[in-house]
Amino acid sequence: MGKVIRFIPLILFIALGIVLYRGLFLEPQKLPSALVGKTMPAFSLPDLIDSSKTITNTDMGSGIKIINVWATWCPACRHEHPYLLEMAKSDRYTLIGINYKDERPLANQWLVKLGDPFALSIFDADGTLGLDLGVYGAPETFVIDHHNIVRKRFAGTLDGRVWEKEFEGLIKQIEQERARGE
Repeated sequence: MGKVIRFIPLILFIALGIVLYRGLFLEPQKLPSALVGKTMPAFSLPDLIDSSKTITNTDMGSGIKIINVWATWCPACRHEHPYLLEMAKSDRYTLIGINYKDERPLANQWLVKLGDPFALSIFDADGTLGLDLGVYGAPETFVIDHHNIVRKRFAGTLDGRVWEKEFEGLIKQIEQERARGE
C-alpha cells in the first residue's frame, strides 16, 4: 500500500500534463458560443468618445452589424486595426466597436492616432457586455443579423484571408435572406 501512495503524485503529474498538452491543440476560433442563434443581449453602456452619451441595442440600427471587441492592451487588436479601417468603408454592414476592460483615455488616444473605424464605440470598462456575449478575450468579432440575432462569433485577428474564409459567405447569406424578406 505504501508503494502505491508514492506513485500518486506522479500519476497526477502525468494526468495534468496530458490535459495541458491537449490544450495546446485547441483552436480559440472554434470555441463554442452559447449566443449563436439567439438575440443580441440587451445593454446600456456609455459611449467611448462621449462619456455623457449612453448606447443601447436600439442605437445599433437595422441591417447587419459587425461587432469587434478590442482593447489597447491587446497586441492582436493593433495588428487587425488597419483591416478594420478598410472594413469601415463598406456599406454592407455597420461596424461597431466594444472597447473591453480598458482605460478610456488610452482607448480614445488609440482611435485618434490610428483612426476610428467604428460607427459606434461602446465603452465596456467592467466587461459586462463582454460577459453577456461570452467574450474570452480580445479581439473577438460577432456578426449580428438584421433581426439582431447573433450569427457568428470569431476569436482572433481579422484580415482579408480570415474575412474571406470565415465571414464573406455568411454576410452574403444574410443579405440574401434580408432581400427575400426573411
